[in-house]
Amino acid sequence: MHHFSYPPIRNGQAHKGHLIKVTGDGEMAIQPDSASVNLGIITEGKQLITAQQQNSLEATKVINALISLGVPKNHLQTFDYRIESDYDYDQGKQIFRGYKITHILEVKFDDISKIGNVVDTAVQNGVNHVSNIQFTVKNKESFYKQALVLAVNNANEKAKTIAETLKAVLIPTPILIVEGGSSVQPVYNQPGTFVKSMTATQLEPGQIILKANVMAEYQFTPSY
Repeated sequence: MHHFSYPPIRNGQAHKGHLIKVTGDGEMAIQPDSASVNLGIITEGKQLITAQQQNSLEATKVINALISLGVPKNHLQTFDYRIESDYDYDQGKQIFRGYKITHILEVKFDDISKIGNVVDTAVQNGVNHVSNIQFTVKNKESFYKQALVLAVNNANEKAKTIAETLKAVLIPTPILIVEGGSSVQPVYNQPGTFVKSMTATQLEPGQIILKANVMAEYQFTPSY
């Protein structure tokens, strides 16, 4: 049978080996207040110059329609522009089919209630690919701080529970606390080809779950 003895406590302080290490978690559920979406104009054609010109005309039409709808010009920017060669394959041989021009616009919103109308307007004016719809929150740092408070309190409650279980006296102020955090947000991602129609697109953002976590070390005085 092994017998353990604790070093004496000097000046009311716990020995440095008497540690409780815990993690703490906190999270906030937040309604999003901003968003972004990628709108694509994909054009195919046998002649490269003709396909480029057609794509450029359609992109200009989409941009003008969105600006007329009230989207600020600085909320529109080119996210991607690609020229690709398309091929068919027949018995292992490449057969040139034509060119595909892809122009992707990223549109940002300060008012998420407008996103469905913007998508519908874009599709009616030539957009045939919609993807990467993301809902976010502007004042994320403020909400993160609230989640961080919850995480610290959670760590403290865990340390208290462990100390009570050990019938030890917890020194409530941690000797070390390390912060780390992440936010998890819903992303409505619906890539694909959109058929032009007059139906209204309904996009539900859901909630953003913002999380914070900490690692904390507490000293305690054992009961002996």
